[in-house]
Amino acid sequence: MAMTDLRKNDMMAHLVDSLEAGKDIGQYGRLVFAMVARHFLSEAELVKLLARDKSFGEDEARRLVTQVNSRDYNPPKRERILQYLQEQKFPICPNADDPDACNVYRDLTFPEGVYAKINEYYQQKAGV
Repeated sequence: MAMTDLRKNDMMAHLVDSLEAGKDIGQYGRLVFAMVARHFLSEAELVKLLARDKSFGEDEARRLVTQVNSRDYNPPKRERILQYLQEQKFPICPNADDPDACNVYRDLTFPEGVYAKINEYYQQKAGV
């Protein structure tokens, strides 16, 4: 069920398919994948899938997942993903010209804590 939910977003489906095929999705592709997928997959599932990246081993995958979890990273906004796209060859978002593409918040439902953390950030930024 969790993988089905994750695949509701075209970019995440693209990343899953690429990882399952053993492709190198790049540093930022792995980071984006981990930041989003950690809300849908168990830690073991996430590590196993990231380790399928041909340039990334299981130990590295475990370290990335631990880092993302320990820092409680929120899934990135579309704008951040587009910035990451410029930093590597692998197309994290294959349809970057589509204004609706790469927006994980449009297609996926995250735990309430994610939205609360984002709201808190914007309130602090606005000085509320």
